[in-house]
Amino acid sequence: MDQRTQQTVRGPAPLHQFSVPLSATRRGARLARLLAAEQLEAWGVPLDPARLLVAELATNAVLHGRVPGRSFRLTLVVPEPGVLRIEVTDTRAEALPVRTATTAPAESGYGLLLVGTLADRWGVRLGPVPCKTVWAECGFAPLGSAADRSQ
Repeated sequence: MDQRTQQTVRGPAPLHQFSVPLSATRRGARLARLLAAEQLEAWGVPLDPARLLVAELATNAVLHGRVPGRSFRLTLVVPEPGVLRIEVTDTRAEALPVRTATTAPAESGYGLLLVGTLADRWGVRLGPVPCKTVWAECGFAPLGSAADRSQ
């Protein structure tokens, strides 16, 4: 009998990764923006448009993905040089974001238009139940070293 070992093939480890649970409140969305800015600066990743993407995705998690007593999770990943992936996971998989192409006046719904404009690509990943993750990726040119930025 021929026995073969199976190996799980994984891609290379991300260059940088940060993940934190936050309360699904306005304060949690604000903290997501602040923590993201601090982390991106430490990594030498330009703050914009990433800061705006985090703000929109975190606000959407609080407004549309909130379940009382449950938090949302912010994850920032630099999987390869020049690429930032922002993920916001909430516990309402049934409340999926809607991609809209309309520019007709409305009271809400502009957040995802902004995400679509600022991000190179974005989407939604379901699971694990009862969660969903809305993600956005954007390319960036790395900032100079910390010593360069202080001059």
